Amino acid sequence: MEGKKDYWLKSGFINIVQNFSGVFFGFAGFYLLVRLLTKHDFGVWTLFISTTTILEAIRSGLLQNALIKYISSSDAKEHPAIITASFAINGIVQVVCIAAILIFSPWLSRLWDAPQLVEMMYWYIAIYLLSGLQAQFNGVEQANLRFNGIFVTTIIRQGVFFTFVLVSYIFSFSVELVFLVWVQIVSALAGMLIAYVHARANLALSAKVSREWMGKLFGYGKYAFGTLISSLLSGTIDQMMLGAMLSPAASGAFNIAVRITNLIDIPGNAVATIVFPQSAKRMESEGPAAIKYLYEKSVGTTLALVVPVVIFLYLFSGIVITLIAGEKYADSIPLLQITLLYCLLIPFGRQFGTILDSIGKTRMTFFVVIGTATLNLCLNYFFIRQWGVVGAAYATLCSNIAGFAVAQVILKREIGVNVLNTFVYMYKFYPEFLDRYLRPMLKARS
Repeated sequence: MEGKKDYWLKSGFINIVQNFSGVFFGFAGFYLLVRLLTKHDFGVWTLFISTTTILEAIRSGLLQNALIKYISSSDAKEHPAIITASFAINGIVQVVCIAAILIFSPWLSRLWDAPQLVEMMYWYIAIYLLSGLQAQFNGVEQANLRFNGIFVTTIIRQGVFFTFVLVSYIFSFSVELVFLVWVQIVSALAGMLIAYVHARANLALSAKVSREWMGKLFGYGKYAFGTLISSLLSGTIDQMMLGAMLSPAASGAFNIAVRITNLIDIPGNAVATIVFPQSAKRMESEGPAAIKYLYEKSVGTTLALVVPVVIFLYLFSGIVITLIAGEKYADSIPLLQITLLYCLLIPFGRQFGTILDSIGKTRMTFFVVIGTATLNLCLNYFFIRQWGVVGAAYATLCSNIAGFAVAQVILKREIGVNVLNTFVYMYKFYPEFLDRYLRPMLKARS
């Protein structure tokens, strides 16, 4: 019992640290970069990050969860075969992705009018190899209920990059984009070495690669991979198409609005982390009625946290953009106002995926996500041609509305969800929070 309690405490702590450090270092680094770089260079950096995030997700979706699942649930004597099979799949994925980088980087550079992107992507190959090893080591460590390496590598990788940006800003250094990639190589090397040190005690390998375990790992990861990639594409395709159809600067301006609205998604991420295991457990013991309540309650709670922030940012969007990004990004103000509207739909979509995955409907989640991503791609093409940068925001809003409608039809059919109940729970959240937390806190102080 102590072991289980210890596991949940540690894994919960890691989740909090990784989310907090990601938000802090990511947003703080972004705040400084928009001041260090020109609008064009910041746009190129946005396109570089969007592309490399997809490459990282290809590997992560196929491997990481499957590796953790099978090591943690299999007999110790199977671990060498599982780890070796995972390394083999990782190697295949690395070769394919590196080949894609070498082939398509010049084309992307011409498409986005970003000559420096070719050199950046070629240097990124080193990061991709190092981060692949780190992901393997972290997966093995986590599957064996050890967490220190994950904690340290998370802080080191993000902290080294942020420190470089902060020093450059303080001392007004001229920063070339390729310098940022070199710093990422250093941080990736440090992260990989630290991850290896913490995982090496459990890094037993087998003499040959097991095709059976490769099949199991790939079979488990393929739908998670497809859903993750489709979701990422849905979130980045607008920026990529802006870079191709207009300019990198347009992509950068849109990225400003997206980064601000991403902060609003933090409550949704936290609630989803809690809901996933609860929904799987309740489906087994209590059936669909419990899942229906869990979905409606979790969405209502998330909306209660999100709506006041959305209203505030909408009313003061001009001040927020100026404070965060500076006056040169005034063109991001209308983009922020539109993206804030689809922030209200994100809690519905996130909990839809969480609930369906937890009750074994991963295939259905995959098709809904890929359908929404495809619609987003098509709408972006036509809307950007018609309205320019603001067309990308309208395209994402429309595709989110369509995805919301489809998801609610499925949830109504599968577990009887009534979307109006989510607003009832949202309304009830405020007096409940007041009675259960604020009033007792005020009484204790008085």
